Amino acid sequence: MGRERIDTERAPQAIGPYSQAIVSGEWIFTSGQIPLDPQTGEMVEGDVRAQTERVLLNLEAILEAAGASLRDVVKTTVYLADLNDFSAMNEVYARFFTDPPARSTVQVARLPRDARVEIEAVAKRSL
Repeated sequence: MGRERIDTERAPQAIGPYSQAIVSGEWIFTSGQIPLDPQTGEMVEGDVRAQTERVLLNLEAILEAAGASLRDVVKTTVYLADLNDFSAMNEVYARFFTDPPARSTVQVARLPRDARVEIEAVAKRSL
């Protein structure tokens, strides 16, 4: 079983020594995405709703580059800077995941670039 690195210009380029995603067999493992605009590399303006939307658009672009979609996601991990943002994040998350995958959500002390939300995903694509 090989390993393929995913790199798309439709999502922010890595800001460190990591890949946007790795495909191993039928499994896709995305790196955590923060709300960076892929065109400018800058954080999106707005509250956790705006940030969650950008994060999920970034994940969607990465998954598509890997030959999958959000429908193929089996597990996500959501990192919030403030768990009080849970309901607002859920509002946006539910629009992207109509058949939601398994999920863990945790509050963390700090996220890169002081983002309010970061999300990573594991997906299974059909071969």
